[in-house]
Amino acid sequence: MRRTRRSGGRPELAMRRALHRRGLRFVADRAVPGGNPRRRVDILLRGARVAIFVDGCFWHSCPQHAHLPRANRSWWRLKLRGIALRDRDTDARLQEAGWLVIRVWEHEDPAEAASMIERIALDRQDRRSG
Repeated sequence: MRRTRRSGGRPELAMRRALHRRGLRFVADRAVPGGNPRRRVDILLRGARVAIFVDGCFWHSCPQHAHLPRANRSWWRLKLRGIALRDRDTDARLQEAGWLVIRVWEHEDPAEAASMIERIALDRQDRRSG
């Protein structure tokens, strides 16, 4: 677990590059706005108030790729369930503060996800400004 990066993994960097290519400017690896400083958002589009998480399939229990290790299954089950509960709580706190939460799985195509995020962000900025 020590080798797992908190930020800047390949899927996250690919997403950042894809968003940047589309002209979206963002901040990366920030504390949840108005929340627990130990919880971090992978990418924040501040103007549109969009919080983007690039979730790893193992750690965040992807419905397609989730699996439990054979050793210590009960411990891993509790650990991964706790991470999922924390994710839902973080989503709720951000939504209460007026942020839109988007979660992207590491196996998703970053270009497709960035296109979807761009449309959402532009729509939200238009509504906020006009």
